[in-house]
Amino acid sequence: MDILLVMCIGILIGNRFFSHKYKKVNENLQLICTILLIFSMGVTLGRRENFLQELSMLGWHSFIFFLVPSLFSLIIVFGLTYHFIEKRNKEKGGK
Repeated sequence: MDILLVMCIGILIGNRFFSHKYKKVNENLQLICTILLIFSMGVTLGRRENFLQELSMLGWHSFIFFLVPSLFSLIIVFGLTYHFIEKRNKEKGGK
């Protein structure tokens, strides 16, 4: 929840207070922060004693965390798209 709050504050500040002349500086800052984040995640994982043994389990967990939301998103988008396209086709056909 804290992450969403910080993200919303960042969006508000970026939308309201940053002028377009700072766009390149902001892009470089984002790149540096992303690189630091990935590096720190790698250091954290590398310090684990049983990292190589846990790697296969981490891979499966990552795959599940990718697969479940992706499937549900796909099903929801497909269902809504089908529903609204059918509704639009019926309205066009009826007129």
